[in-house]
Amino acid sequence: MPALVSDRGTAPAPAEALTDAPILPPDAIVQPDALAARIEAGIADLRGAPGDSCRDAAPDGAELRREVRALAVAELAAARRAGTDALRAAFAERPLAARELVRGQTLLTDALVITAFDVARRHLHPLPNPTEGERLTLIAVGGYGRAEMAPHSDVDLLFITPWKVTGWAESVIESTLYILWDLKLKVGHATRTVSDCIRLGRDDITIRTALLEHRCLAGEAALAEELKTRLWDELFVGTEREFIEAKLAERAQRHSRQGGQRYVLEPNVKEGKGGLRDLQTLYWIAKYIHRVEAAAELVALGMFTADEYASFRGAETFLWGVRCHLHLIAGRASDQLTFDMQVEVAERMGYADHGGRRAVEHFMQDYFRHATRVGELTRIFLTALEAAHVKQAPALMRLFKRRRRVRPGYVERQGRLAVVDADSFLADPLNLLRIFEEALRTGLLLHPDAMRLIAASLPRFDSGLRDSAEANRLFLGLLLKHGNPERALRRMNELGVLGAFIPEFGRIVAMMQFNVYHHYTVDEHTIQCVSVLAQLERGELTESLPIATRILEEGVNRRVIYTALLLHDIGKGGTEDHSIAGARIVRRLAPRLGLNAEESETAEWLVRYHLLMSDMAQKRDLSDPRTVRDFAKAVKTRKRLDLLTVLTVCDIRGVGPGTWNNWKAMLLRKLYGATAEALETGLEDINRDKRESEAKRALRTALSDWPRAELRAETARHYGPYWQGLPTDTHVVFAGLLRGLGNGEIRMDLHPDDDRDATRACFALSDHPGIFSRLAGALALVGANVVDARTYTSRDGFATAVFWIQDADGSPYEAERLPRLRKTIERTFAGEVVAGTALEARDKLKRRERPFRIPTSITFDNEGSDLYTLIEVDTRDRPGLLYDLTRTLAASNIQIASAVIATFGLQAVDTFYVKDMFGLKLHARARQEALERKLRAAIAEGAERAAR
Repeated sequence: MPALVSDRGTAPAPAEALTDAPILPPDAIVQPDALAARIEAGIADLRGAPGDSCRDAAPDGAELRREVRALAVAELAAARRAGTDALRAAFAERPLAARELVRGQTLLTDALVITAFDVARRHLHPLPNPTEGERLTLIAVGGYGRAEMAPHSDVDLLFITPWKVTGWAESVIESTLYILWDLKLKVGHATRTVSDCIRLGRDDITIRTALLEHRCLAGEAALAEELKTRLWDELFVGTEREFIEAKLAERAQRHSRQGGQRYVLEPNVKEGKGGLRDLQTLYWIAKYIHRVEAAAELVALGMFTADEYASFRGAETFLWGVRCHLHLIAGRASDQLTFDMQVEVAERMGYADHGGRRAVEHFMQDYFRHATRVGELTRIFLTALEAAHVKQAPALMRLFKRRRRVRPGYVERQGRLAVVDADSFLADPLNLLRIFEEALRTGLLLHPDAMRLIAASLPRFDSGLRDSAEANRLFLGLLLKHGNPERALRRMNELGVLGAFIPEFGRIVAMMQFNVYHHYTVDEHTIQCVSVLAQLERGELTESLPIATRILEEGVNRRVIYTALLLHDIGKGGTEDHSIAGARIVRRLAPRLGLNAEESETAEWLVRYHLLMSDMAQKRDLSDPRTVRDFAKAVKTRKRLDLLTVLTVCDIRGVGPGTWNNWKAMLLRKLYGATAEALETGLEDINRDKRESEAKRALRTALSDWPRAELRAETARHYGPYWQGLPTDTHVVFAGLLRGLGNGEIRMDLHPDDDRDATRACFALSDHPGIFSRLAGALALVGANVVDARTYTSRDGFATAVFWIQDADGSPYEAERLPRLRKTIERTFAGEVVAGTALEARDKLKRRERPFRIPTSITFDNEGSDLYTLIEVDTRDRPGLLYDLTRTLAASNIQIASAVIATFGLQAVDTFYVKDMFGLKLHARARQEALERKLRAAIAEGAERAAR
């Protein structure tokens, strides 16, 4: 009889998997022999002959076969539940023992699969004397073949037959699969001959990769050995370059699908950049070329150092731990590290809040550090392949052969910058910075050998080197001299040089900010900001950022702006306001970097107030003269205004894709222009009377065809704030809407405002108490997000309200939706629709957004405006928030003149310019406290409703 392998029990795993003991003793997970014995005893009972073996006899008929299968499924399901529960409990006790869990999970899966195959072959379809063509082998492939099973990983199986599938083999395979499916396992399967495997693997890289990691579970040993021999002799050998290029192209496509960034907010732990699949790709390539059975063998081959392999193993263990926890939390295969999952995984892995940061932020910082290290290992590995001429050098490297000659001590190797002699290089520690300057000067990337040398030499960045004037001159030169500082900064950061040279920067490396506003880690955000500044200097953003480009063309102190931008977030991660902490760090660092006293003071001021312009533009009413006066007093000089404007633009652009838009651009342009004029002509030139006169004069010009009596009536019917708060084109619209407007009539005008990425919605109607709130509720009901609003009452009893609105995607609200908006508003004012009730279905928090902690803050400011009290509400955003706030204010007899709405991811900052019912500011502290309690109650009630 042909030799069999692993009739029962657990199949052998690859060498590296075997080095990891399972998280529990094997018998505590599953006992294959006892499981098989229970099934055999049960089958004997079914056959009516207790104790007799039924190894060589078939069940009598289909009914008995169904009973046998049901018995097997019941026993296997019980074994799976017991094993899974044991593994889950052990992992809860040892939440970092990922490799051990994966090994245990493989043991359990092997026992289930092999036993199911055994039942099908020996009990459901026994064949006492199989022919040569009725041989069958069961092979594990892919991740299962690699013996790496997360709790809900797919079970990929390959059934090998010598020739065409016989009826017996088909029956065994079908019964095996039905048993496994009844166990709720997700099984991928194929039935092929060895020749089929060779032919299909030749045409399909995915199939070839799966076959590379095959593992025989049970059946004919000879067939398994034939498959292994022929795969290497007929498929793998001689096709190394083809396989490598295909896997790297597949990797590039995978990264592109996952966003192309290592620092995405919700990374995919398996498929994302720096994830498990990247490590597996390295192993596949190594195995394909060198027939290694374990990644540890890459050290002996010279592709990794021992430290690099330790990083490989550490990253792999961490990522597997994250993936296993994700599977257990979700109760299914789940590899996306969503916001809600991040919090729970961090808790399970033992992270805790400390140092002013949440546990999840510490966890994600470790995640991104591992992902970055995976990228470094990938570069090292691929360059080693190029050195062995197995992988082609990048096309651009081959295309552009002519380069600037490298300086003495350096050599170009494989199109990359390397050092001639390591000892000579390290004799002068300044070379650890000079090499980055040489890379920028020549346009060469660093050779992995040079990167290894630098990474191993980080302890040489002592206080003597950090305080060296020449070292700081070299560092500042990297920012200022070559036009692409982001390239040097990113490589220095990945190698740990930035954190070694500026230890305060090391704290923010891979630091994640747990919110949906910031797309990148703090260090990557900083490098993105520097990249935007360099693009501005190169003139690449003239069309989208004309003012910032012009400022740079006219000239600013580059040493100051680059230093301030590089260090603007360096104070993050502590309990203190990061602007204050950062300014204190800059006060110490700027002189060290070579800035003189005046430059250092300016850089410190920029870091201290780097959020000032953004906050003023997005959270204050720019039509109020007091806003511009206060901002001008803060910046004091045109030089500081120019520097702060450039820094603010770069900071917002560096947050992430889609953060910068025409609305923010318009606000910053308006604030910059008004402040520049105020600094030039004097602050006293900013006054309400002047703005009112200019606005009326502009309206008369625009409506020159109106009868003089009507025009005189229009300019006389509005109070001063109306003229000061709106542009002329909006005054023209309201003049038309108010012309002949009757009591009880509502007129509206929707017009796309492309300059603001919003739609301007103007409403004219008879004045009513709570008009602002009713309009806000109606707009929320039709899915319109308010980004800015003004409301005014005319002398003759009409309300003029204007809202700038966007849709859910942050785009202008479509004019085609006007009929529905009009009808909703009419029904709201007629009392047919109660916005608060109607909004309940829409006002919900998404599950993935619930873990975010956004505390509520409410402040009252009587100094920010000459006429109004400013109420700033900072809390979690949701669809019904503005309606709840404005309804509460209206119920408290508070008149809303304007509202400035700013959103930062899930955080909303709504600023209301208000008066009391007598037209006075809210000075009384008791009145403010009472109103704050009501607003907090409305927020809490709405949040509770949204969380249901």
